[in-house]
Amino acid sequence: MSSLWLRGVRTALLVDTATAALPTVRHWGPAPADGEEATSVAGALTPAQTNASIDERVHLDLCPGQPSGFQGTPGLRGAFGDGTGWVPRWSRVGLEHDERRLLVAVEDTAAGLALHVEVTIDEHDVVGVRAAVTNRRDGADTDVTFPSATPGLGAGPRDGAPAETYHLDVLRLTLPVPDTAREIATFTGRWLRELQLQRQPWTVGRVERGTARGRSSHEDPPTLFAGSRGFGEERGQVWAFHLAWGGNHEVRAERTADGYALVQAAEALHPGEIAMGPGETYVTPRLLATASASGLNGVSDAFHAHLRARPEHPRSPRPVTLNTWEAVYFDHDANRLRGLVDAAAALGIERFVLDDGWFGRRDDDTSSLGDWVVDERKHPGGLRALASEVRDRGMQFGLWVEPEMVNRDSDRFRADPSVVLGLDDGADARHQQVLDLARPDVWARVRDQLVVALEEAEPDYLKWDHNREQAAPDREGRAAAHVQVEATQALMDELRRLRPGLEIESCSSGGGRIDAGILAHTDRFWTSDTNDPVERQWIQRGASYLFPPELMGAHVGDAWSHTTARVTSLPLRLATAFFGHLGVEWDVTSAAVEDQTRLAEAIALHKRWRDVLHGGRVVRVDHPDPAALVHGVVTPDRAVFAYVQLTTGAWARPAAVRCPGLAPEGRYRVEIVWPLTSDLAPHHGQPGWYAAGELVLSGHALETAGVALHVHQPAAATVLTLTRVEG
Repeated sequence: MSSLWLRGVRTALLVDTATAALPTVRHWGPAPADGEEATSVAGALTPAQTNASIDERVHLDLCPGQPSGFQGTPGLRGAFGDGTGWVPRWSRVGLEHDERRLLVAVEDTAAGLALHVEVTIDEHDVVGVRAAVTNRRDGADTDVTFPSATPGLGAGPRDGAPAETYHLDVLRLTLPVPDTAREIATFTGRWLRELQLQRQPWTVGRVERGTARGRSSHEDPPTLFAGSRGFGEERGQVWAFHLAWGGNHEVRAERTADGYALVQAAEALHPGEIAMGPGETYVTPRLLATASASGLNGVSDAFHAHLRARPEHPRSPRPVTLNTWEAVYFDHDANRLRGLVDAAAALGIERFVLDDGWFGRRDDDTSSLGDWVVDERKHPGGLRALASEVRDRGMQFGLWVEPEMVNRDSDRFRADPSVVLGLDDGADARHQQVLDLARPDVWARVRDQLVVALEEAEPDYLKWDHNREQAAPDREGRAAAHVQVEATQALMDELRRLRPGLEIESCSSGGGRIDAGILAHTDRFWTSDTNDPVERQWIQRGASYLFPPELMGAHVGDAWSHTTARVTSLPLRLATAFFGHLGVEWDVTSAAVEDQTRLAEAIALHKRWRDVLHGGRVVRVDHPDPAALVHGVVTPDRAVFAYVQLTTGAWARPAAVRCPGLAPEGRYRVEIVWPLTSDLAPHHGQPGWYAAGELVLSGHALETAGVALHVHQPAAATVLTLTRVEG
């Protein structure tokens, strides 16, 4: 038996390359001290042959299928136009590997198919898996080089006779999970309530989440966690999976009756969406995965480090942002905006973003999408004057756009209704239709309009919105979801090429497109359309499992939230937004002087701690009170922690707050940032250490014992800073 290790730093995959044409992962967990025992360990983990099965031993390889006796869901499903090729029998063409990468190429010459599967593991213990299927009825040889995707698959008829066209239904990326994984957690959610974690036992059968609505979605983002019983933030074994794709997808966990446990992820394809002529190739999105021995915090450690190491990850300090939406909505009065610019500069804001309402006749959301021409009624002479004023006050200028959509009430649609996806009787959503960006003429028109806006206002930043789901066919009735995602990404890349340094935010009715696929073309997520800090606490916690704080837009809104009608205190709103990419979405010109002063102080404090917040290790605490959340960001010398009481707890005195992740031997000065003593009502009890004015504890004591806090009313927060003073 020939076996090899793919080794990260803390974890490794043991791969058996000899049993079948496609390799089999025998083990995925803690990295061995050396690789000498690879073959022996693989042999020890070769499964028993079960009864009532085929006479050959069943193996769960990297693309399992029926010929191997596998009882679960096949990795590849598709067929040629003549009905053949749906059960390929692979022979290996070649294999390349080192300690960080395995690439295998197999083919079925009789069927006319080739398959490549690549598995990598990086220095942050993030595993990447991708695959490619090629129609080999062109007679060309298959080599071990990973092929490139054929552009525009699904955009039109394939070349060649119908019988020679391969119709792909799905190509699932497959990874086994060790037997110790007994629970599953997935995200659910909706608009204004994204990324809510839910969990269940992992029993025999399938648990599947997915969407066919054109984006990674509020309801079913492409992420799944499998773990040992009772895994939590700090404890337990966890295997995490995320498909880097901003469109339709499926993610499933399956346990077969003969005992195999696996997770699969794939782009979800509509019927006929991928039709491959001879020589053409479909490449999957990449599945990102990691194994953690320290609960969900270990998952974050790996994913955050992986994302921060990308060449395209933002390196400059994340500018504190003011977004005009909840400040003025569609009311783009020049004097009002000028006053907001002055107030923003006085607060220490670093980026001013003009939201929806600047173009066409855009007085509400029923008109003008697709007409990316400045509304001279609101902005006489264009956007240049406002942009110049923003820059004169030392701030960057940003602009809201929604390039993928069009209103029926727009010059663009009236001129040519055929520019949209769908048939003529297609219903509107949010008063919108989806532009067919796979059409070169439509794509070019949108690009050219946006280039004019970029040349005039010279924005440093685009808030790129996406408010309508996309499930319609093109005008000929063909599925168009795959090519629409490709065209959107290409448009983003083209604008960034034409304006180097341009940053783009992925907004999709808030958190409807939060995934590592769209992140490769953007610089930040708008995490949710709600600024209500009580809702935001859970939403931002969900996002933090995969994405570091500097990628999560988090804004301080008005005391009254227009999305929930809840009224909250300024300290809670500050404490919530402080832990993301900080912004303000509030008519601060009407705020009380005291609130403006506190907001300016919070912005200044954020800037002083920004290197910690946007570069440190995120830790979430398994706190004993289910009515409270505790989380922080830690570096060797400094840390910030938040205790948030969401609702009333079962007991009057809050449980002590532990602060894990510090150097055990170090000693840290603990200071309270919020609330100020003056914020505490007279009946709020204060722990003894408050009166002392200073507390110094070891990292070990802070992690194991913690500190007592004052008694909270619900919807309140305490923020602590910890600074290493010795040790």
